[in-house]
Amino acid sequence: MNTKHLLRWAALAVGALALFAVACTSDDSDGTLQTVLDRGELKCGVKDSQPGFGNLEEDGTYTGLDIEFCKAVAAAVLGDSSKVEYVPASAADRFELLASGEIDVLIRTTTRTFGRDVDLDGQFAVTTFYDGQGMMVKVDSGITSLEDMDGATVCVTTGTTTSGNLDDAFAARGIAYTPQAVADDAGSLENFLADRCDGWTGDKSNLAGQRSAYPAEGGGAEALVILPETMSKEPLGPVTRDGDSEWFDIVEWVSLGMIAAEENGVSSANVAAEAGSPSNAEIGRLLGVDFNIGEQLGLENNAFMVDVLTQVGNYGEAYDRTVGAIGIPRDGSLNALWTNGGLLYAPPVR
Repeated sequence: MNTKHLLRWAALAVGALALFAVACTSDDSDGTLQTVLDRGELKCGVKDSQPGFGNLEEDGTYTGLDIEFCKAVAAAVLGDSSKVEYVPASAADRFELLASGEIDVLIRTTTRTFGRDVDLDGQFAVTTFYDGQGMMVKVDSGITSLEDMDGATVCVTTGTTTSGNLDDAFAARGIAYTPQAVADDAGSLENFLADRCDGWTGDKSNLAGQRSAYPAEGGGAEALVILPETMSKEPLGPVTRDGDSEWFDIVEWVSLGMIAAEENGVSSANVAAEAGSPSNAEIGRLLGVDFNIGEQLGLENNAFMVDVLTQVGNYGEAYDRTVGAIGIPRDGSLNALWTNGGLLYAPPVR
């Protein structure tokens, strides 16, 4: 064997060893699922200041649609929706918390964008809420549209998509404005109460939640109005780490399962009966009746969706007690089921 062939053989051997090492370190047994099982608790990155989606209540409990999805993942993986540690994730540090492994999943009104999808080591699961950026002003300001805001000062949260969207929307209208950078909703609230901002921008769902909780000292909810214009598309959903396909599939299909259950009329009230005698084949497959849906996801429990629906409910149930409770109607919106003209759509379970 000449030197040239010897060097080529050595290179191939080194490459093979490297591939073997990667295969070993990426073994599913070392993935997020096993970490959560060993810990016995899910670490879910959430927001703690947005009524309807992720809010820390005075009694120390968390409420909101995102919280419901955290509970659903815990129910599916651990059999108990209460086995969740809610980790507050700010707009600035949420992706760092995910990439570092300090949280297992990020479920925090996070918008899917091209840059986030390809640059931040995160993989976005199914969209669980279709939103858009809006503007909130005080009723007595006389502002009725974005066109009335030339020269206004606007509170905008750093580390979010809102700043760029605001620039685009105002530039397209030829409107000048002054941004008032804030770290979070508390910063916007403080500035708004002190009349340092003429407008408060963010996802319309967030603005609705903040409006519902606006302090009496500022005039309560009736003192604020959300303008009709929508400045952007904000598809919100769970995010997992890149490179852990098993965990991604679990988070994805727990969310899709809640949508599929509503499509098929399965709820917390009738899931036990449906598990015993499914009304149709799709329900039977979703609930793990003579179908190994759980096993294919790496879960020991083929009936994991029974636990999810019993303890949390379907998408509609979760929506009604969270987003619906702060006054965001679902009928006629993008967040209706596809059968009702919306965009929520679950692929077949088969």
